[in-house]
Amino acid sequence: MYRPSRLLVGLGLAACAQAFYLPGAAPHNYVEGEQVDLFVNALTPMLSGSDDIKLKSMINYDYYNPRLRFCEPEGGPKKQSESLGSILFGDRIFNSPYDIEMLRKNGTCEVLCVQDDVTPEDAKFINDRIREDYALNWIVDGLPAAEMKVDVRTNELFFDMGFNLGDNEGPRNELPALNNHYDIVLKYHEPTPGNYRVVGVLVWPASIGGSQDAASAACDPENATPLILDETITQSVRYTYKVIWSESDTPWATRWDNYLHIFDPRIHWFSLINSLVIVVFLCVMVSMILLRSVSRDISRYNAIDLSEDVQEDWGWKLVHGEVFRTPTNPTVLSVMVGNGAQLCAMVSVTLVFALLGFLSPSNRGSLATVMIVCWTLFGGVGGYVSARLYATMGGTDRRKNAFLTATILPTIIFAVVFLLNLFLLMAGSSGAVPFGTMLAIVVLWFGISAPLSAVGAYYGSKHGGVPNPVRVNQIPRQIPPTPKYLHPWAAALLSGILPFGAAFVEMYFVMSSLFASRAYYAFGFLALTAGVVALTTATVTILFTYFILCAEEYRWHWRAFLTGGGSAFWLLAYGLFYWMSRLSLDSFSSVVLYLGYLLLLVLLDFLVTGTIGFVASYWAVRRLYSAIRID
Repeated sequence: MYRPSRLLVGLGLAACAQAFYLPGAAPHNYVEGEQVDLFVNALTPMLSGSDDIKLKSMINYDYYNPRLRFCEPEGGPKKQSESLGSILFGDRIFNSPYDIEMLRKNGTCEVLCVQDDVTPEDAKFINDRIREDYALNWIVDGLPAAEMKVDVRTNELFFDMGFNLGDNEGPRNELPALNNHYDIVLKYHEPTPGNYRVVGVLVWPASIGGSQDAASAACDPENATPLILDETITQSVRYTYKVIWSESDTPWATRWDNYLHIFDPRIHWFSLINSLVIVVFLCVMVSMILLRSVSRDISRYNAIDLSEDVQEDWGWKLVHGEVFRTPTNPTVLSVMVGNGAQLCAMVSVTLVFALLGFLSPSNRGSLATVMIVCWTLFGGVGGYVSARLYATMGGTDRRKNAFLTATILPTIIFAVVFLLNLFLLMAGSSGAVPFGTMLAIVVLWFGISAPLSAVGAYYGSKHGGVPNPVRVNQIPRQIPPTPKYLHPWAAALLSGILPFGAAFVEMYFVMSSLFASRAYYAFGFLALTAGVVALTTATVTILFTYFILCAEEYRWHWRAFLTGGGSAFWLLAYGLFYWMSRLSLDSFSSVVLYLGYLLLLVLLDFLVTGTIGFVASYWAVRRLYSAIRID
C-alpha cells in the first residue's frame, strides 16, 4: 500500500499546497548510460474506479512466488531494506532483471526471459489472480510504476499506481489473458546539462501470444493474439519489454503531483462543510443549554437562604452528593481512558507531521512507522492519565492499574495480529509479518512503551487524584427510572450518529486506503475532519451527560465513555456495509482478515472517542458542580 503525504488544506482556507521532502530524500542525478534500477514489490488486489467492480481478495503475493513464474535476476532476487511501517503494510521489495540505462536502448524490444515449463497448476494459479484483478507494483527511483488514466468527472489525466497482471474483460467462461509484455515509459527532466532525473514512470502492459520462442521475439501487441494460459497442458511464456525515454518539463520537486490525484475534491469539501455545520449547530445548542438553563439554575440555587430549614433541590442539583461517587470497575475505566489518551496523543502528533509534509511519499511506510514510534513514546502519557484518574476515583491497587495500563491493550492487539498472521501464512501471502518484525514490535511495546507507562503511572500516583468540588454522601440515593433513550446502549447509538455523520464521506476514502491499496494523501481534509469529530463527540457527550444528571442518574462515568465511543458502533456498521458494497471476498482467509482488521479499527476508535467524551464530560461536571453553593 502506498501512503504518500501532502498538505492539501491549511486552516480550512487553502485549496492545496505542495509537499516538501525530508532532508536525506535528495534527488538522484543520472548521467547518460548509468544504470537505473527497477525494483518489484508484492502483487496486490486492485480496486477499479468503476462502481460495479468489487475488491475480490485481501491477500498480497510475493512477486517471486514460484507459482507466478516471473523472470528472476541472476544470482536470485535480493530483498531490499524496508522500514517497519512498510513491512507491516505488506511491502516486499526485491531487485529485478530489467536492464535499464539512462537514455539508452530507446524503443528497443528486449527479451527478459522465457519460462519453458509453466505447468497447469501454475497456469490455474496465475489465471485465478488475473480474475481477482491483481496488480503489479514496480518502483523506479522511488516512484511507483503507474498507468495513465483519465478522471471521468474532470477529464484530467493522472497516474494510477500499479498495472494489471492480465486482462479479465472477456466472458466469464473464457480464460483470461496474461500480460507478458511491458512498454516502460520513463519520463526524465534535465535540470543541468548532462544530469538527468526520473520524474515519472508509466507502464503499458500487453498480452502477446503466438510463438513464445526467444528467437521470434515481437513487441507489437496490436497485431498479436493474446496469450492464454491453458490449464490442461504445460506451455512456455516469453516476457519482453521495451524502454521508452520521454523528456518532461516536470521538475523533480513536483514529480508526485501527477500521482496525487483527488477524485472529485468537491466531495471532500462537501463533507468538510457538512461537518462544520454539524459542529457549529451542536456548539450553539450546548452553549444555549449551559449558559441559559444551567446559569439560571445556578443563580436560583445560590440565591436560596441556607439558614432556612427547607431548601428546594431539583434536577441535576439533587445528585450533587453522588456525582463523584466511585463508579463500578474503576480500574477498567481508568485503563481504557489511559490507553485512549495515549492513542489521542499518537493521532494528533502523526497528523501534525503529515500536515507539515514530513512524511515524504518517497519514504515508503513512513506514516505507519511514525504512528508506531509515537504510540511507543507516548506510553508515559497513558500511564500518567490512567494513574491520576484511578487515584481521583479512589482506587487503591495502583500497581495493578499501572500494570494493566501498560500491557492489556498491546497484548490484545498482538494476539489479534498474530492470529491474522497465521491466516496469511496459511494462504501463502507475502503480507505475513516476519518473525523478526513481530519481535521488534514486542520489544518496542514491552521494552520501551511499558517502562515509559510505568514512569508515567509513578508520577500520576505521586501527584494524586484531583480533589472533588463537592462532598460524596455516605449513603447512595435511590435512582428513579430513566427514559429509554438515556439507557446506556441506546444513548451510545444515538450519540454516535452525529460524530460518525461528520466523517461519513471521508470514511470511504480511508477504508479504500486501508483495505483496497488506494493511496490516501488528503491529510488536510483528514485533520480538519478529525478535529470536527473530536468537537462533535465532546459536545454530544456533554449534552447526554447533562440529560442523565437531570434525570437524577448519577452513574455518569461509564455512560460518558460509552456515549463518546458511540461512533465506533456506526463505524462497525459502515465497515459491514463497505464489505457488501465494495468487496467480493471469496476465500475464508480474506473474510477473516477483513473482519479482524475492521474490529481492531473499531476498538481503537472506541478508545479514542470514548476518552474524548469522558474527559469532556468530566470537565463539564466539575465546572457545573463547582459553580453551586453546597452546605
